[in-house]
Amino acid sequence: MSDLHDISHRPDLAPGDVEGSVTIRVLGYLTGLGLAILLTATSFFVAGTDLVWLPSIPVAIVVLAIAQMGVHLVFFLHITTGPDNTNNVLALAFGALIVGLVIAGSLWIMYHLNTNMMVPGHMLDMRLQP
Repeated sequence: MSDLHDISHRPDLAPGDVEGSVTIRVLGYLTGLGLAILLTATSFFVAGTDLVWLPSIPVAIVVLAIAQMGVHLVFFLHITTGPDNTNNVLALAFGALIVGLVIAGSLWIMYHLNTNMMVPGHMLDMRLQP
């Protein structure tokens, strides 16, 4: 029974969310910066080389972008799965919902404007005649 009390109960920490001295925190930020630079350089390499199969380039760039978003969320914004981060995760999800609604609504409006505001072909011919 005494063994259970000797175990230190540390909170659930993500790779970028470290506790300790300033040096350890700076190393966490530098690790995130290095990963972000590596992912950015890889994206530029994939886009500018002939070594990658041409139809897979957009998929590779999207995967690298999602990975970079994950690095930013974990190492710089410190979004973790801990119970103290529930409000941060909910705020992030709400922000993503609002951005998604704005993008979807804008695309929907532009599609319907394009469909309903097109000039019929016979009207275009009448404008071109003197």
